[in-house]
Amino acid sequence: MRWYVSTRARLGLALCASSTISVGFWVAGAISNGNTELWYLVWNLALAWMPLLLALWLERILRVRLWSSWLALLATFLWLAFLPNSFYVISDFVHLTEVPRVDVVFDTVMFASFAINGLMLGYLSLFLVHCELRKRMSVRASGLIIAAVLLISSFAIYIGRDLRWNTWDVIFSPASLLFDVSDRLLNAGAHPQVFSTTASFFVFLGSIYVVVLYMVRVLQRQKTL
Repeated sequence: MRWYVSTRARLGLALCASSTISVGFWVAGAISNGNTELWYLVWNLALAWMPLLLALWLERILRVRLWSSWLALLATFLWLAFLPNSFYVISDFVHLTEVPRVDVVFDTVMFASFAINGLMLGYLSLFLVHCELRKRMSVRASGLIIAAVLLISSFAIYIGRDLRWNTWDVIFSPASLLFDVSDRLLNAGAHPQVFSTTASFFVFLGSIYVVVLYMVRVLQRQKTL
């Protein structure tokens, strides 16, 4: 148990250090370019931390409560609402050449740093929730739920990138958000990007998560040898 807690603490420190490096890249870029135009990268990375914190909170709740309890359901809803933010960071690459910059190669490394950190945070939170599901249901059932979560997250990325909605609008502008979403679903033929964006992110996120699961299994087997 001590080894498990210690490993978690070290992983948390490593993630903090990696995110700090991303912010350091942004600071260096802001200084060399004389502006803070890419400030949203830091904000999006901060939002990418939310699903992991919520997954850890959910994990703690489930130690003493049923998943059907109101507190566990609230934590699950918040986690699901914020999870797309972790994966959304990778779509920030669309801004890479929007404005003139001093060094586009440096900016590419900076964008990649933010994107990879966002993916790591999102996949870690997803894995924690997946583990909780595996304790309560079959491998197939838990896998289908995780697949549904990734599909929802992929569609949410489309909503955020193309429709410019964000997580907070679920609370503050639910009616307008529901109208836009229902319009895209009911008139999908007029909005082909609904399928292309959602499908591409679903395949991308799902395929990498499968690799992550196999990596975890390999590491677990090596530990037992």
